[in-house]
Amino acid sequence: MTKSISYTQYVSPLGEMTLAGTKDGLCGAYFFDQRSFKGIKDWPRDDHNPHLVKAAKELSEYFAGKRDGFDVQLDLAVHGTAFQQSVWRALLNIEFGQTSTYGAHANSINKPLAVRAVGGAIGKNPISIIVPCHRVIGSNGALTGYDGGLDRKKYLLRLEGVL
Repeated sequence: MTKSISYTQYVSPLGEMTLAGTKDGLCGAYFFDQRSFKGIKDWPRDDHNPHLVKAAKELSEYFAGKRDGFDVQLDLAVHGTAFQQSVWRALLNIEFGQTSTYGAHANSINKPLAVRAVGGAIGKNPISIIVPCHRVIGSNGALTGYDGGLDRKKYLLRLEGVL
């Protein structure tokens, strides 16, 4: 059984975003030009879904420098495989102002030989910013891969005081 997804639009300093949610939580936060975002499909617009309203409020506070974590309830089970979902859940352990590497992230989920698969899963993270895939960098410190674009990744890491 697939869950019913609704959406709303949110205008961030980095461009328009689509926030998607179910009755159980936020399941998507996509930049308008994010490569992996396949569009709203047949989702109804719902500017009153409490998870979407809370996500928009928390994102605004984050961009204003008034928030360093998110409390909005997430529904990570809507998208991806069990492996991808485990990678996304583990991203939540990377704290504001910190970074991790792809290798360290693979180790954190007890898959040290799966660095490429972990990187692929991170690249398909459906909840930008809130599930902080932007905090994962290359082992040499390089800002590699971000589905929303490297300029956005730089902006987010600067906002968090990492760069």
